[in-house]
Amino acid sequence: MLTLSVETLLEVTGGELLGGPAEVMLNGVCTDSRCVHSGSAFVAFTGAVVDAHDLLPDAIEAGARALLVTRGPEELAAPLELAARRGVAVVRVADPLDAVQALAAYHRDRLFCPVVGVTGSTGKTTTKEFITSVLGTELSVVATRGNRNNELGVPLTLLDARADTDVLVVEMAMRGAGQIAELCRLARPTVGLVTNIGTSHIEVLGSQEAIASAKAELVEAVPEDGTVFLNGDDAYSGTLAMSSRARIVRYGLAEECDVRATGIELDEESRASFTLETAEGQWPVTLTLPGRHNVYNALAAAAVGLHLGIAPERVAEGLASAEAGEMRMQSFTSASGVHVINDAYNANPTSMRAAVETLAAYTAAGRRIAVLGDMAELGSLTEIAHFEIGELVARSAIDVLVTAGPRAARIADGARAAGMDADMVRPCATPEEASEVLDDLLETGDIVLVKASRVMGLERVVEGIVEPRV
Repeated sequence: MLTLSVETLLEVTGGELLGGPAEVMLNGVCTDSRCVHSGSAFVAFTGAVVDAHDLLPDAIEAGARALLVTRGPEELAAPLELAARRGVAVVRVADPLDAVQALAAYHRDRLFCPVVGVTGSTGKTTTKEFITSVLGTELSVVATRGNRNNELGVPLTLLDARADTDVLVVEMAMRGAGQIAELCRLARPTVGLVTNIGTSHIEVLGSQEAIASAKAELVEAVPEDGTVFLNGDDAYSGTLAMSSRARIVRYGLAEECDVRATGIELDEESRASFTLETAEGQWPVTLTLPGRHNVYNALAAAAVGLHLGIAPERVAEGLASAEAGEMRMQSFTSASGVHVINDAYNANPTSMRAAVETLAAYTAAGRRIAVLGDMAELGSLTEIAHFEIGELVARSAIDVLVTAGPRAARIADGARAAGMDADMVRPCATPEEASEVLDDLLETGDIVLVKASRVMGLERVVEGIVEPRV
């Protein structure tokens, strides 16, 4: 956690002290007034919905010792008066994001722990959770929380690290070229991991090669004495490896991979067990997260854990105890006896295929029902990518397909074209319409997969299953 004086904060951010003491010490940085703790600095962002300058009194009441603002004294008369009475420093900065990033860079200079950067087209959040679980068996770990993987989230993650942190795990997302490089400038990773190169964001970047180039920014940022972990089964791993100055470790299923899985088996809930193989030996692993695709995420975490000195037995323990992030292959059984796989956080062709294959591998007392929504940012691939997912559904052991959204209508077209019974394909325009269909359709013992890009808000379908209309 960042610890510094207001005086140093002024130097780091180039801010102007509008009021309050410069010698007061600060502990931590918050951008949400609900998360302010005693001694922290509160940074007021002006958003489209909420202007945090209106919440300055709340931050003071919660214990903030400094307020970072962009407004002048004439606009902040009341908060300045309250701050003066409470001994709270008020600092005006030119840009709140620049200020947070500057503080994060200052804090990063004072960290001596390994920093693991994680990116990739799919699986990066789940891989981050696996890594955190594996490292946490023996080490003190600070990792990206929630979706804090962007230009604000990464510096906030850095600021969470403490003097006694053993490892910092930073997830890095991107939408365009140069963005991961900028995140790496702040995080300065000593370990880099790329899960795979897919087609998410192809609408923005134009080609899979351009996506690989953007992801390679993490590989390029790892210093010569660091280590880069690559999916050895991914077609772009060779290209990524050529961008690295650091040692390369490959994980996957191929024999030439340094860390690999053999003997993969799936149980009735599509949970994988396998043998983890390295040059040092073999160890049995059982995952609690469903999906064969999670073997790759687990292998990535195992490779990082072994590199950082985690005992193999602890690696297996950490993999077994890893939990899915919110709306990422989360499974539960509703009060009405319907088993739900909630993977509604996001979707692209690769992750959609993995989710469909996971559903097909379940042993069901009732029917397997796929509720699939639009995949965004696919550009010229939109039509064919959705159609091919429909073809996959038709070839899989899936009984009913419900689609939600205009793009997902092509999933329905693909399924029917590939021979799926038209009565078992239910295209819907919206998540609300899909919920109405499911109200009439679902029976005890059914298994339902819910997946779409984030913009669809398909978690509303999951909420409808938990609390069906009456």
